[in-house]
Amino acid sequence: MAMNVRRVVTATNADGKSRFLFDGPAQSILEQPGRGLVFHELWETDGPLADTESTEDAGNRPIRHHPPHGGTRFRIVEFMPDEQQQQDIAQEDFATLEASDILLDGAEDPSMHRNETVDYNIILQGEIYSVVDEGEVLLKAGDVLIQRGTAHTWHNRSNRPCIFASIMISAAPHPLFARDGDNGETS
Repeated sequence: MAMNVRRVVTATNADGKSRFLFDGPAQSILEQPGRGLVFHELWETDGPLADTESTEDAGNRPIRHHPPHGGTRFRIVEFMPDEQQQQDIAQEDFATLEASDILLDGAEDPSMHRNETVDYNIILQGEIYSVVDEGEVLLKAGDVLIQRGTAHTWHNRSNRPCIFASIMISAAPHPLFARDGDNGETS
């Protein structure tokens, strides 16, 4: 059962006065049973500069893995214990997020992937292992991981969910991994 994440968003009215635009539960939630996680989408910005005028609910857009090119994505992630994951369908989970292309071919772990983002991941509750090519580190509540476009996956080896905030910022791909025609420039 997914947790309830309250989201409060401010705006400016026509008279230049600040106000509360939205106050309620996150509108876009996606459960991914293969990876054992739940995304609570809170906000998305298009790049290169974030819009502060629109009254559009930028947290109620289709859920994708990456932010828009040059933009950002902010979500709360609930990561279930490994024993609750269904690794045999992890690739399907990435496909639903339009992110099959970030999975690493031949990786021992079917959820190993590389983002073209810089991610600020703040552990709020529980614990989780961040796994990269050459090691792993246990992160606990209060810890912050700054993920910089590296190959990685996650493992929750505890018996309770891990909850973390993730702010993903569109980034140029590392030169070793840039795809043909991808120079990281914003359009």
